[in-house]
Amino acid sequence: MERKVERKKALDCVDMGEVRAQIDRVDEDLIKLLAERWTYVDRAWVFKRSPQEASVPWRNKDVIKKVSRLAKENDMPPELAENLWRMIIGFGIQYEEERLMVKNQPS
Repeated sequence: MERKVERKKALDCVDMGEVRAQIDRVDEDLIKLLAERWTYVDRAWVFKRSPQEASVPWRNKDVIKKVSRLAKENDMPPELAENLWRMIIGFGIQYEEERLMVKNQPS
C-alpha cells in the first residue's frame, strides 16, 4: 500500500525526491480530474445526432481561450494549456464521431 504524500509547495521541496513525490501526487490528481472530465465527454455524444455534430468550433475556441486565460492566471505557460486541450478536444471529437457513426448505422 502506497503512503499518502503530504502536499507541499514547490519552493518547500528540499531535494529531488520531494519534487518527484509532489509531481507524482499531482499526476494522480490530474488523472482523476481528467477521468471525471471524460465522463462528460462520454455523455455528450448521446445528445448529438450525427458525426458532424461532434465538433462544435465555437465551443472548442471558447474552451481553448478559457484554459489559456486560466493558465496565465495560475503562472502556467498558456501555450502548454492550449496544446494539451487541443489534444484532449481532438481526441474527444474523434471518440464522439466514432460513436455517432455506430449509432447511426442501419440495424
